[in-house]
Amino acid sequence: MLDRILSHDRPRSRWLALALVVIVLGLAVAPFAFPGAKALAVAAKMLVFILLVASFDLLLGYTGIVSFAHTMFFGIGAYGVAIASTRLGAGFGAVLLGTAAALAVSLLLSLLIGLFSLRVKAIFYAMITLAVASAFQTLASQLSDFTGGEDGLTFKNPEVLSPSFEPFESPLLGLAIDGKIVTYYLLFVAVALLFLALLRIVNSPFGRVLQAIRENDFRAEAIGYSTVVYRTWSNVLSAAFATLAGALLALWLRYVGPDTTLSFEIMLDILLIVVIGGMGTMYGAVVGAALFVLAQNYLQDLLKLGAGALDGVPVLSQIVSPDRWLLWLGVLFVLSVYHFPTGIVGRLRALTWPKSRP
Repeated sequence: MLDRILSHDRPRSRWLALALVVIVLGLAVAPFAFPGAKALAVAAKMLVFILLVASFDLLLGYTGIVSFAHTMFFGIGAYGVAIASTRLGAGFGAVLLGTAAALAVSLLLSLLIGLFSLRVKAIFYAMITLAVASAFQTLASQLSDFTGGEDGLTFKNPEVLSPSFEPFESPLLGLAIDGKIVTYYLLFVAVALLFLALLRIVNSPFGRVLQAIRENDFRAEAIGYSTVVYRTWSNVLSAAFATLAGALLALWLRYVGPDTTLSFEIMLDILLIVVIGGMGTMYGAVVGAALFVLAQNYLQDLLKLGAGALDGVPVLSQIVSPDRWLLWLGVLFVLSVYHFPTGIVGRLRALTWPKSRP
C-alpha cells in the first residue's frame, strides 16, 4: 500500500526513510508539540517551500531546465487569491475563483514561455525567464490600484480559516483550536497530496522521458520524442504546482506583497534548497526545505547563545555575533555542497544501515 502511495519510489535508504518520517511527523504534530506563533509560522513556511521546491525540481532536477521565473508563478498564485478575496470579500468562493484565475494565467504564461524560449540554449532560456520575472515584479509593484503596489494587499480569509474562529470551547490536548490551526492543517493536507501527485508524475512514463531528455536530449529526440513538447509540458506542470504553493502561502499570511512572493531572494532560496536536498529526487525538497527553513529562522538564536557563552573573548565573540547569521548560513551551505555533492538525499542513500551484532 505504501509502495503504491509513493508511486513505487521508495526512499531506498533507511536513514533517509527515518529522516522523512521525523520531518513528516514533526510537521503533523507541530501545533501541539511546538507551541508559539513563531514555531507554527516556521512549520507553515516549511510546508509551502516543500511544495515550491518540489515543483522547481521537476524542472531542474528531472528535466534539466534552469528557470528564474518560478517565483513569478508563485506570486501569481498568491496575488490571485489576494485580489479575488479583496474584490469579492472573504469566502471560499473567492479563494477558489482566485486560484482558478491564477492557474489560468500561469498556464498561459508558462505555455508561451515554453513554446518561444525552450528552443534556445539553456543559458539563453535562463536569461529570458529572468527578464520575464523581473518585468512581472516591476509590474506588480507599479499597479498599485490592482495589486497594492509596494504595500501589497491585506485581505480576510473565509470564516473557518480566520483566527477568530474557535470551534471548541475547551482546548484540545492542551491547544486552543482556532482558524489559524485549521489553516495550518489545510496546508499540511494540501501539500501532502500535491507532493504525492508530483511523485507520481516523475515516476510515470512521462517522467521517465523527462529524465531521458535531461541525460541526453539529442538521443531522446532521435528515438522519437519531441523534446520541445515534453519540456513545455514540464514547464506548465511546474508552474501550476508553484501557483498552488503561492495560493497556500496567501491563505496562511492573509497578506501578499512583492517581497513575500516575487523577490529574487526567494528564487535564490529555492536554488539553495534544491542543491542542499539533492536534485532529481523529490525527497530532497522535503529534507532540504526543512533544514534550510530551520537554519534561516533559528540560526540567529543559536548564535546569540554562542555569543553569550563567549562574551569577553575578543575575536570569537564577534565571529559568532547574531548579526553575522547570514555569513554562517553561507558557510553551512558551502560545507554542505562540499561534503554532499549529490545532496543530502544522495549521501543518505549511499549510507548503509548498521547491522546489529548477534
